[in-house]
Amino acid sequence: MKVIVKGLVKELVKGLVLLALPAALLAQDAARPITLDEAVRLARQNAPAAVQARNQVRSTAAVVRTRYGAFLPTLSFGGGAQKQNGTRYLADLDTILPNDAPWRANHSLSSNLDIFSGGRRYFDLQTARANVDAAVASEITQNFAVARDVKQQYFAVLAAREQQTAARVQLEQAQQQLRAAVARVAAGAATRSDSLRSIIQVGNARLAALTADNALASANASLSRLVGSTAVVTAVASDTATVATITLSESELFDLIERGPTVQQSQSQLASATQAKRSALSPYLPTLSLGLSESFASSESGFGFLGDRRNKNLATSLRLSFPIFSGLGREQQVVASRIAEDNAEAQLRDVRLNARQQLIQQLGNFRTAEARVDIQRQSVIAGEEDLRVQQERYNLGAGTLLDLITSQSTLITARQALIQARLDARTAKAQIEALIGRDL
Repeated sequence: MKVIVKGLVKELVKGLVLLALPAALLAQDAARPITLDEAVRLARQNAPAAVQARNQVRSTAAVVRTRYGAFLPTLSFGGGAQKQNGTRYLADLDTILPNDAPWRANHSLSSNLDIFSGGRRYFDLQTARANVDAAVASEITQNFAVARDVKQQYFAVLAAREQQTAARVQLEQAQQQLRAAVARVAAGAATRSDSLRSIIQVGNARLAALTADNALASANASLSRLVGSTAVVTAVASDTATVATITLSESELFDLIERGPTVQQSQSQLASATQAKRSALSPYLPTLSLGLSESFASSESGFGFLGDRRNKNLATSLRLSFPIFSGLGREQQVVASRIAEDNAEAQLRDVRLNARQQLIQQLGNFRTAEARVDIQRQSVIAGEEDLRVQQERYNLGAGTLLDLITSQSTLITARQALIQARLDARTAKAQIEALIGRDL
C-alpha cells in the first residue's frame, strides 16, 4: 500500500511540474495590456479596410475639385522653332545650291470656356458631392465594423482568460480530490480504482489548463493583428462578471437604425445615381462655348522661339452646338443611368430591411444571453455547493468517487456556459453598436 501511495505522489508531482512549464513560458513572453478604447483607436488607424475607406474619401474629394475646375476656362500655351539646312542639285546634276533657310518660329496662347453645357457640369458636380457623402458614410461603416471586430476579439481574450482561471480552479479541485483519494487508499477506506480515476481527473484538468493557455495566447495574437501591433498585446484585466447592458429602448434603437451608417451610405449612393441620370439628359440640350486665341509667327535669320509679336493673329470664336442625332448613344446612357437609379433604390430598401432584421436578431441574441447569464450564475452557485457536499461525503466515506466526478463535471459545464453567455452578450452588443453607428 505504501508503494502505491508513493507512486501516486510521484505522479502528482510530475503533473504539477508539467503544468508549471507553460506558465513559465507565458511569463517570459508577457503581452502588453491595452484598454478597449486604445485597441479600437489603433485598429481604426491601422486596419486595411479603414485605411482604404479614408483614401476613398480623399479620392472622391479630389473628383469634386475636378468638377469645380470644369467651370473655369482652359488655358494652353505652345511654341516652337525650326530651321532646315542642306544642299540640293539642279536638273543638270552639276550645279549644287546650298539650302540655308531662315529660322521659322511661332507660339500661341489659347483659352476656352464652356458657357453652357446643358447642365452637365452642375449635375456632375452634384454627383461627385453625393459620392463624397457615400464615401464618408462608408468610412463610418468601416470604422464601426473594425470596432466591432476588435471588441469581439477583445471580449474573446477576456473569455479566454476566464477559461484559464476556470481551468486552474478545476486543476486545484482535481488535486484536492487526488490527495483525498491517496489518503483514503492509504487508510484502506478506498480501492485503487479511486486513486487511478483521480489521477485521470488531474490529467484532464492539466490538459484543460494547457488548452486555456493556448487559447489565450491565440486570442492575444489575433487581437495584436487587428490593432496592427508588432508587439503582442492583451486585454486589460477587468471584472468580467459585469454583464453588458443596453439602456436605450427598442423604439429608440429602431429610430437610430434609420440613420445608421449603412443606410446613409445607400442614401448617398441613390442621390449620386439620381444626379448621374440628370447628367445623362444634358446631351439633349445645346452647348455654348467661347474661345480666345493669339498666335505669333516669324521667319528670320537668327534663332527665335517666341516669334515676332508684330506678325500676330488674334481669333475669337463663339460656338453653338446642338446635336440632333448621335446614333442613339444618348438614349443608351439615359437607359443605363435610370437602371442604376432603380438598382440604388432597391439597394437602399434592402439595406434598411436588412438593418432592421439584424437589429431584431442581435437584440434577441442579447436578451437571450442576458437570461442565460442569470441562469448559469445560479447553476455555478448550485454546482459549487453540490461539489462541496459531494467532496465532504467522499472524505467521510458516505459518497462514491463517481458521484464526486459527476458533480465536478456538472460544475465545469456550468462555468463554461456562463463564460460563453457573457461573451455572447458582449458580442451582440458590439453588433448593435456597429448597426446604429454609435457606442451604447
